[in-house]
Amino acid sequence: MQVKMQGNPMNLVGNLPAVGSRAPAFTVSAADLSDFSGTEQNGVRVYVTVPSIDTPVCDLEVRRFNREAAALGNVSINVISMDLPFAQARWCGGAGIDAVKLFSDYKYRSFGQAFGVMIRELGLLARAVFIVDAQNVVRYVQVTEEVTSEPDYDAVLTALKSL
Repeated sequence: MQVKMQGNPMNLVGNLPAVGSRAPAFTVSAADLSDFSGTEQNGVRVYVTVPSIDTPVCDLEVRRFNREAAALGNVSINVISMDLPFAQARWCGGAGIDAVKLFSDYKYRSFGQAFGVMIRELGLLARAVFIVDAQNVVRYVQVTEEVTSEPDYDAVLTALKSL
């Protein structure tokens, strides 16, 4: 699969999980550098991948999901990027992010490959949203065709409310 970065085609590594399939296993790094696996959370999980938290579009996106999180009840929203956990923690503190969790795929590159969103040419994650239900089944997949564009928030929120 391909996405575009400022109009330039980029290739994604791995295969996107199909809606209705089991969510792939992965390991990412938490803020304290400990390993984290998606199976460590219960209930509905949203995985939001962004290229870098220090870019304007990623900043807007994470702030928006942070605002929406309060109204979603027992839903875990997890933002994953290749940024180092130290940079993520610094950004979260400065931005007042408290309702979403940030994780880094820098160490294992496990999430990007397992979910098919690693951009081969850049070593960054494409902009995507995955919704996984309490039974670890993928219920929604959205990959933004142009990496510098925001996702369709309304479609994500509609999908979440239907679960």
